[in-house]
Amino acid sequence: MMCALQAGRRNRKVLLVDHADTIGRKIMISGGGRCNFTNIYATSENYFGQNPHFCKSALSRYTPADFVAMVREHRIAFHEKKLGQLFCDGSANQIVRMLLDECQQSGVELRAGCRIQAIRHHNEQFLVDTNQGTFHTISLVVATGGLSIPKIGATGFGYDIAKQFDVKVTETFPALVGFDLKPTDQKLLGDLSGISFDSTVKGGKVTFRENTLFTHTGISGPAVLQASLYWKSGEALSIDTLPERNAEEWLLSIKKTGTRKELKNVLSEVLPLRFAEKLCVIKCASRPIADVSDKELRAFAAMLNDWQLSPARNFGYQKAEVTRGGISTNELSSQTMQAKKVPNLYFIGEVTDVTGWLGGYNFQWAWASGFVAGQNV
Repeated sequence: MMCALQAGRRNRKVLLVDHADTIGRKIMISGGGRCNFTNIYATSENYFGQNPHFCKSALSRYTPADFVAMVREHRIAFHEKKLGQLFCDGSANQIVRMLLDECQQSGVELRAGCRIQAIRHHNEQFLVDTNQGTFHTISLVVATGGLSIPKIGATGFGYDIAKQFDVKVTETFPALVGFDLKPTDQKLLGDLSGISFDSTVKGGKVTFRENTLFTHTGISGPAVLQASLYWKSGEALSIDTLPERNAEEWLLSIKKTGTRKELKNVLSEVLPLRFAEKLCVIKCASRPIADVSDKELRAFAAMLNDWQLSPARNFGYQKAEVTRGGISTNELSSQTMQAKKVPNLYFIGEVTDVTGWLGGYNFQWAWASGFVAGQNV
């Protein structure tokens, strides 16, 4: 929609087709139905891909402030929830309606429930065969998203188009997603489902500070979802359960007071009691802290600040917020989003190998890449 309305403003004749019966369904379900439509702090540092510099051009040419200006123009009330994340005060439908209105004002024709059957390239034109007829176009923009949340219609169709035209696609993975734990850890931690705690979680070489949440089969929560973007199968996650303090100094200082408090009760002052009890089961049987040797206490503290937890797998595309990987950005112009091998073929948004952090960054990439393509088709 962003690309279409921008092209329409340039007096291009634009047809937007969507195989779904309702346009913008992923926008509608985002942010708990309130749409985290951008992040005011978005820079290229918040994105993952094989070419981390690719997104810089588009993000600099269409900024969060540009999208916010459109939101304000349509008098949509919004607020910052945390960490630069902007949400509608009302419904995500307001963002969809805004984009549809802008498309209409720009003369864009929209067709929902329009399923593409084949795409052909002949005499420098693309012929798009659909269940609503065959359309001829000079420029074709692929904005089909990734594989995440198939229940609302997500497919790998965009990757199929790329492969048809010999445009390289990097390996794809579910991202911004929770993890199932191994059976032994599930058995130990499964009854903590619903409990969350402040944490820092490290995936690969990147660390995120937000909450971690236990589920009945594993772990989730914002910090875990963020770390999943950088996680590789077989790797352990490093979780700091006490990000505000050096656990060793804290516990040894409490022991020196001579208190007879049990270790689990000391820990429950800063963590949920049931979680504190589990941590003691894992590493250091709970008893009065005065009776725990300094050596044991140091080992326990080391675990608290660096708990190594090895996921069995992630939750998969059904629950993933986005897809990591996609159309190789080495195949695209960062200035126009056009495929280098195929003139007038463009790929934008999540279908490309540009994946943002949780918190409005992926929408900002959609707006920015759509804007850039819309200025060039």
